[in-house]
Amino acid sequence: MHKSFHWVILLGVQFALASCSDNAGNSSESSTSLSGNFQEGNDYLLFERVRMIDKVGFTQPAEAYSLLLPKGWTHEGAVSWNNPGSSCEGTFSWMKARSADGKYKLETYPDLIYIWNSNPQLMQFYQTNGFSSPNCALKEPLDAEQYVKQVFAPQELGNPEIVRVDENPLVVEQMQQSNEKSMSELRQYGAGDMQFRQTAINAQVRWPDGTNGFIVLGTNVLETNVPNTYNGTSDKMYTTQITKRIVFRYPENDKEQAEHQFSVIMSSIRTNPSWSDAVNKFWKDARQRKQVAHIGRIRLMDEQTRAMGEAAIRKGNDRLQAMNSEMRSWEAHQNSQDRMHTNFIKTIREVENYQDATGKVELTSGYNHAWSRSDGSSFIMSNNPNFDPSAVFQDQQWKEMKKVD
Repeated sequence: MHKSFHWVILLGVQFALASCSDNAGNSSESSTSLSGNFQEGNDYLLFERVRMIDKVGFTQPAEAYSLLLPKGWTHEGAVSWNNPGSSCEGTFSWMKARSADGKYKLETYPDLIYIWNSNPQLMQFYQTNGFSSPNCALKEPLDAEQYVKQVFAPQELGNPEIVRVDENPLVVEQMQQSNEKSMSELRQYGAGDMQFRQTAINAQVRWPDGTNGFIVLGTNVLETNVPNTYNGTSDKMYTTQITKRIVFRYPENDKEQAEHQFSVIMSSIRTNPSWSDAVNKFWKDARQRKQVAHIGRIRLMDEQTRAMGEAAIRKGNDRLQAMNSEMRSWEAHQNSQDRMHTNFIKTIREVENYQDATGKVELTSGYNHAWSRSDGSSFIMSNNPNFDPSAVFQDQQWKEMKKVD
């Protein structure tokens, strides 16, 4: 049962990658010499793409994902790996970003895995052995709203007032599709009597200091009936994954500006497919190896396991190098996990498609004009009809983007 417990945790971690992140180099800045009396933040907003780097899992630093942040924001983050065979194995990530004046803050939290079992002996075993990472804990299953109200807000966010909670059916639908794929893999391992329950919410909160915030997150609960061959009954095992935990904090009277910024940031998240493919391959290989142990060939996670991981990582490094020769075209498209970020913010503000020389880009609605330098890294949004960045910045690489379907 101990080995089964490990691969169920592993599967939970795979439901949604954050993905993942660490300090990354800032994109190149355009000229800052201005022409005219236009004020950044009022007349326009300049967004620059930042890169989040995994410095742990590969033989060389690998970009995990990227996103747009308003110019001048600082950011930090990390990607961590818990080894196969540990009590909380998987790949986790976090990121913090803030505006230069500290009034706006964005934080993405690592996924959490909660384990619970109806068997008292197994619960005692879990309690005695504990977990090797704060990303895993013992807790009864709960849905997204329960988690926000009972755990996240009071324990990690300073207990803000919860103003509003809305279910997000778009994200739930996408999570359900992902869970169906996970069910297919589990059945290959012989699992039978199991079911998923998925929930996702958007919440609005207010802190005592007057600042407000948006919270988005989802929960996946996997309930598995495990036959007890000793007494002929069955036990229920619950694996709950808390995923896509993101908080955006903003000044009390700046809700409209906050909606714009949060929407641009969320819809701009792009996971590096070369990185995610290598990560998923590594953990799928680990799960398959655990299945071999589960059916009777019990072996320790030793040199052969490490060699397996290194081979997957080498393949990932080869793909990372190939990516650079493809002009980073992957940032012009969203994979299914990135799409989930966009679906989260659609309940706050719709997004619109814009076209530049590199392809189609999703940006928040609410702005009448958008410009890019066709480098995939710099975008300007404005409602001022007289603002033209090619003249303001004296940089002819700025071109206005066209709205497309």
